[in-house]
Amino acid sequence: MDYINFDLDSMDATAVAELLAYHDRLYWQAGEPVISDGDYDRIVEKLRSLSPEHPLLHRINTPDVTSDGKVHHTRAMLSLDKAYSLETLLQWAGKYARTPDELLLVEPKYDGISANFDGRILSTRGDGTTGENISGKLPLIELETAGYRGKPDRPVRGEIVIRDDDFRNIYSRIRKKDGGTYKNSRNAVAGIMTLKDISPMLIQGAKLTLVDYSLISTPVKLNELSARWEELKASFASLPYPMDGIVLKFADENFRESLGSTIHHPRGEIAYKFTNLSCRTTLLNVEWSFGKNCLTPVAELAPVELSGITIKRATLHNVQNIIDMDLMIGDTVTVERAGDVIPFIAASEPGLFRESPLITHCPECRTELIRRGPELCCPNKECPGSHLQLLCAAIRNLGIERLGEPTVAKLMKKFGILHLRELFDLSAGDFLLLEGFGSKSAANLFNEIQKARSVDDFQIIAALNIPGIGPNIAKMILEKFPIAALREAKEDELAAISGIGPERAKAVCAALSERREELDELLNAVTIRTKTVSADAPGICFTGKMPEKRSFYEKLASARGYTPMDSVTAKLKLLVAADVNDSSSKLKNARKLGVPVVSLDEFLAMPPLTATPAEKPAENHEFNDLPLFS
Repeated sequence: MDYINFDLDSMDATAVAELLAYHDRLYWQAGEPVISDGDYDRIVEKLRSLSPEHPLLHRINTPDVTSDGKVHHTRAMLSLDKAYSLETLLQWAGKYARTPDELLLVEPKYDGISANFDGRILSTRGDGTTGENISGKLPLIELETAGYRGKPDRPVRGEIVIRDDDFRNIYSRIRKKDGGTYKNSRNAVAGIMTLKDISPMLIQGAKLTLVDYSLISTPVKLNELSARWEELKASFASLPYPMDGIVLKFADENFRESLGSTIHHPRGEIAYKFTNLSCRTTLLNVEWSFGKNCLTPVAELAPVELSGITIKRATLHNVQNIIDMDLMIGDTVTVERAGDVIPFIAASEPGLFRESPLITHCPECRTELIRRGPELCCPNKECPGSHLQLLCAAIRNLGIERLGEPTVAKLMKKFGILHLRELFDLSAGDFLLLEGFGSKSAANLFNEIQKARSVDDFQIIAALNIPGIGPNIAKMILEKFPIAALREAKEDELAAISGIGPERAKAVCAALSERREELDELLNAVTIRTKTVSADAPGICFTGKMPEKRSFYEKLASARGYTPMDSVTAKLKLLVAADVNDSSSKLKNARKLGVPVVSLDEFLAMPPLTATPAEKPAENHEFNDLPLFS
């Protein structure tokens, strides 16, 4: 049998099963698939149509790993049933939904290795009941869950992946045993999981991420799903994680669990698999556009139809990707749509006439370009292109939604604006001088900019555009060093914060030192919101899967006079559980310590405490007399 160039239409169930078993071994055991996910899924669907009860369709596959022993799951880790169209999703939901406006949760389907961390042991899914102990890989793993990013320190169920940015920035320099590099992030995860000795990976700075399944979860009513489907797919496609689909589940956990499961999958949730259909066309040109800290190559293609969409452009990620693919203008390229949304070039063949797409000088200021890892960068700090992108990024971090890149470019040209501070000096009349602005639009934008004068402290830090420091990392830093104390923070002190490390610490200290005048001016122009919470405010903790993100309930609890806590201790005054009859470690600890436990509905019905924390603005004079960044 030809296992690569096969004709499914001419094959019977036995032949299709043999073909599926062959590619299962390559995908799950060897970690080296030789066909696309789309082709694999078509084999599965063909076997399902010929032999719906075939054992291969109901087997829970899991990759080979180096194990420290077996782990029995207290709650089964099953696979998910698959759908390949919106129509199939609607049929599934309609079969079980109680009302047309039944609430669903829409979540990413990550492309990695399913794992469970019970607070001490990390294990794979295995056969759904018994997994493999992979706790030896914990030194490589960073946890991402609601409100937290750092070393795994709490029970969570999720997927071990390599973030897209980490794969671009870290794994381009990481070498396998044979000296080669990993082809893609999933192969890298699978390969690292088979290593008995991870010290070479630690030395090279390898990093894996355990992303909580509930981290990103969007509620949507069933009768709104069709209208919002493309919007949801587009929003998920921009996430920094490898994904191969979207998961839908009923939001009501008790109802979802009541539907039961087969030996293979739960009935209350389903996975929509991306097809990643491909087509071939010609690379006509490469356009280099400015990102926040680098130049990004975008392929200009001979127009071609793919999944009903005309594709003219595709991302090329970075300069290293072009070099690795030996990509030239005039080549024939294979285009796929990641997540059925973002087109990218998956492969190429040399064309008859070839021309290098690489550039040596900045298209905006003509400064000679430099390489920083896989990226191509302009080193000119006064480059207008770099200034535009950095200013736009800072504006987004400050929450000024109406001010887009075209308008920012006009402001830079008309008024010479280069920094956030200068935006606050503009009047509504200034916007009337810009093409396309009337009195109403000018007033609206002016008012939004003025509202941005009141900001959270982490927004100021994020707006500095320090490499690797976004809003979440900024919050982590400010938990240890309030903004007024950052001027005295040492690199080693910042590096000791979980999730920061020496490179980020160095970048923060450099920014605080080099841009002290700019930062002092900005701080004098804004009011930083601070929260005053009573030291004896009772602690509250949440456990279990709830309809909204954990941060939603923690903010609600803060507004009601509680102090949200991550764990159950003797100081805790209330534990709110999605299921009060669950056997989670938090519930067990609460019962041992005598901490009251209430359901989510009971908590929502409770009145606020009298000691409600107040949110108040810090006076500007607190910063005027203090040389923060000297």
